[in-house]
Amino acid sequence: MSKKIVIINGHPNKDSFNFAIAQAYKKGAESSGAEIREIIIADLQFNPNLQFGYQKRTELEPDLMDAWQKILWADHLVWIHPVWWGGLPAITKGFIDRLFLPGFAFQYRENSLWWDKLLSGKTGHIITTLDQPSWYYSIAFGKPSVNQLKRSTLKFCGVSPVKVTYFGPIKTTTVPKREKWLKKVEALGQKLK
Repeated sequence: MSKKIVIINGHPNKDSFNFAIAQAYKKGAESSGAEIREIIIADLQFNPNLQFGYQKRTELEPDLMDAWQKILWADHLVWIHPVWWGGLPAITKGFIDRLFLPGFAFQYRENSLWWDKLLSGKTGHIITTLDQPSWYYSIAFGKPSVNQLKRSTLKFCGVSPVKVTYFGPIKTTTVPKREKWLKKVEALGQKLK
């Protein structure tokens, strides 16, 4: 049985290196026989504002419902995004806010501080780009985007393990360096990690 992978691209600019990363991963995974579906967040028509928090449910737009079906279908979630101001791009954060809801991704238990993880059994991989070395992002800032997506979202909902791969600094890289990184991403896809 082939592995089912959804690639979730959180960069709003289709000319970005993140899109090249997504295509390299897809190429590698397809060469290993994986089934691939993609979610390009920038292409989705939805309001990223969780207007009422969890007090009142806002109907999900058709694009969000389609994205959710892809997430449910997948065994493995590959998230690709840049780090901006230490965090996720606003559109990616809005996608998570609107879609990873109680009753969908997790469920609070009645009269309890605990919750059920509704995405258990799935694994994840975060591939992120930075304009600084990853060691500096980790030491100086505590890698807030990774903590938010890996720990506070994916693991909270049951996705585990979640691997993280960093590429940076992007702004000073050469074309040969980027090509080397893309080969690495393709190899990750081939290994289905």
